[in-house]
Amino acid sequence: MPPELTVVGSINLDLVASAERLPRPGETVTGAAFARYPGGKGANQAVAAARMGAEVRMIGSVGQDPAAEEATAGLREAGVELELQQSADPTGVALITVDGEGETTIVVAPGANTSLAPQPVDGAVLCQLEIPDEPVLTAARQASFFCLNAAPARPVDVEPDLLVVNRYEHDVNSRGKLVALTLGAEGAVLLENGEEVARAVPPKVEPVDGTAAGDAFTACLVVSHLEGRDWGEALTRACAAGAIAASRPGAQPSLPTADEVDEILG
Repeated sequence: MPPELTVVGSINLDLVASAERLPRPGETVTGAAFARYPGGKGANQAVAAARMGAEVRMIGSVGQDPAAEEATAGLREAGVELELQQSADPTGVALITVDGEGETTIVVAPGANTSLAPQPVDGAVLCQLEIPDEPVLTAARQASFFCLNAAPARPVDVEPDLLVVNRYEHDVNSRGKLVALTLGAEGAVLLENGEEVARAVPPKVEPVDGTAAGDAFTACLVVSHLEGRDWGEALTRACAAGAIAASRPGAQPSLPTADEVDEILG
C-alpha cells in the first residue's frame, strides 16, 4: 500500500521572469522570458509527494477568481485529493525572478492563504509557514506523524517529529525531535538532539531554477520515511530529488518522480 500523507499549506500562482541576471535595486533588466506555473510551498510539496508515490490529500485556500483554477491545475493533474476553502481574498501569487545561474528572488502576495482555517486531520501531516499559525498548530496536535518545513522563517510554538530548515530558518526554528538541515549544494544533515545522525550530498546537476528544490527535498524525505526507509537512505533520496528540481525550470513542472530519483542515484 502506498503511504498516505495530508499536506496543509499554501496554494499560489507563480509568475516567473527568467533573465540573464537579477536586477540591482532601482534597475530594470530586460530581455526576460515569462511563464506562469502552479505553485505555493504547500501545493508544491503535495505534488512532489504524489509523484513520489504517496496518496496525498491537500488542504488549502484559494480565491473566487480565475487564478484559482490555474493555481490548482498541477494538483489535479498529480491526482491529489483536494479539500479547498474559498476565500473572499484573491488566490495567492508569487512574483519570481530567476537568473542564468538558477538563483531566484521571490515576493509572495499570499492573498487567500492568509485566511486558511484549521481543519481536522489525522495520520501523517506535512505543513509549511506560508499559512497562519492556527492550522499548523491544529495539525501538529492531531497528526500521528507531523513534519514542519519551517519556511518562510518565523517563530512557531511547536516541536514537530521532523523539522526541515535551511541555515537561516534554523536560526529561527530549531525545535524538532529530528531536524533535517539543508545546506544547498553541500547536501543536508539530520540532527537528533543536536547530534548528526545522517548526512547526504546531492548528485551533480546543472542548476537552472532553484524555486522548488526545497519542496522536492521535503516531500521526498517524508515519503521515503513513510515507506519505511531508514533515515540515511531517505536523506540521500531527498537530496537527489532537490537536485533534479533545481536542474529544471518552474516549480511544479520541475518536481521529479520516484523513478527519476532512482535513476539519478543509479
